Amino acid sequence: MWIFLNDAYLSIVSHRDREGELLVRARHSGDIERAFPQVSVAETPDADYRFRATIPKQLVADTLARKVLGIDYHNFKSSISSEDGERHEAYFDVWSDMRRFQEKTEG
Repeated sequence: MWIFLNDAYLSIVSHRDREGELLVRARHSGDIERAFPQVSVAETPDADYRFRATIPKQLVADTLARKVLGIDYHNFKSSISSEDGERHEAYFDVWSDMRRFQEKTEG
């Protein structure tokens, strides 16, 4: 699952060796900590996702539910800090690609 928060991009998958836990991964330093400040993050420079943390599934679910309940913006792209220009540009690229996908698949 990919999660785009206005201050973090996360990839969340089942942990292959630890039942009941998820592997939360990020490409950018600090993204996991912004979403889950209580966890320890390991840096894996040679991995596809450089930063990762093993987190109990329930903590991930509870944290993401709080993020959803805290949404107070009317436009996601506008909610990204202007000081985080690189993130805004990357997210806009994804938005643009998905819009093209919609146009191709919906005629």
